[in-house]
Amino acid sequence: MAGNLTYQQAGVDTRKAAALVGDIGTYARRTQRSRKLWGAFGLFAACYDLSSYKEPVIMTGCDGVGTKLEVLLERDLLEIAGKDLVAMNVNDILTTGGDPLLFLDYVGISALDEVRITRLIAGMSEYLESCNCILAGGETAEMPGIVPPGIIELSGFCIGCAEKSDLVDPTSVAVGDVLVGYASDSIHANGWSLVRRVLRDHADEISEEDLEAWLRPTRLYHDVVGDLRAAGVRPRAMAHITGGGLPENLERLFRGMGADLEIPEWNLRGIRKLLAHVDSEDRFHTFNMGIGWVVIVPESDVESALKAGPGGVVIGRMVETEGVRVKVKGE
Repeated sequence: MAGNLTYQQAGVDTRKAAALVGDIGTYARRTQRSRKLWGAFGLFAACYDLSSYKEPVIMTGCDGVGTKLEVLLERDLLEIAGKDLVAMNVNDILTTGGDPLLFLDYVGISALDEVRITRLIAGMSEYLESCNCILAGGETAEMPGIVPPGIIELSGFCIGCAEKSDLVDPTSVAVGDVLVGYASDSIHANGWSLVRRVLRDHADEISEEDLEAWLRPTRLYHDVVGDLRAAGVRPRAMAHITGGGLPENLERLFRGMGADLEIPEWNLRGIRKLLAHVDSEDRFHTFNMGIGWVVIVPESDVESALKAGPGGVVIGRMVETEGVRVKVKGE
């Protein structure tokens, strides 16, 4: 005898999900004012025409928001979560010299919540529109019994492209090259497991205004890259400063050399309250310490690099001694 149990009764509403895809299309179209998909949004896969490139090289990346997501969900800051997701992926693509072309998201949730998901997509779309990257699609998965109520799983994926001749080549980095750092807008989306520990153990020391400053979205550095291109500057290398801080993210760029860095004091509201509870050496390996992006250029390009995007400052030079050593100016 046939049963009458439906998929909806099991916790998954495919009709509601189909309607949400249509609603998301409005945000997707905002990201196609310059670049366009080859074909319609909402098909099984997205296509993009690369015929404008002579020797196209594709680059891909994937990332999430890390444990910062927990704090953002607790405070109902869904738009910021969407922006963080885009920035963590797009910035990685930009380090290669590539153009971020297509972005896709994965959202896992216990039961479809159109309002919350739409707010996430709105945050993504705002950032994607600003850096001329297309929201090409994604996956919203209802996972009753797997994803706890109130929790959202979030991942992002970005595809970029560059002319082979325009790719950044870190093997060209040489002793004497200059490292120019660009200010971060906040703690960004790494180091939050340690931040959460401090919040748990010392909550009475952290004000609402402090936490609001720490939770600002990860900065997109497309403006820096665009200004460098417009000035005819080809960086030897570029680094997005995420988990591992300045030492680990820079050390992956060069072998047999190193860098001595002196960075400005981190001018972020309340950050001294956080760092007071963090090991003085470990802070450099956990946080961006106020520098979210680094460009390595020859001496001749330093002046142009400093004019690229706001917040540029010389933080050091390449030296023969291996490893990256960081200190804060004035300490």
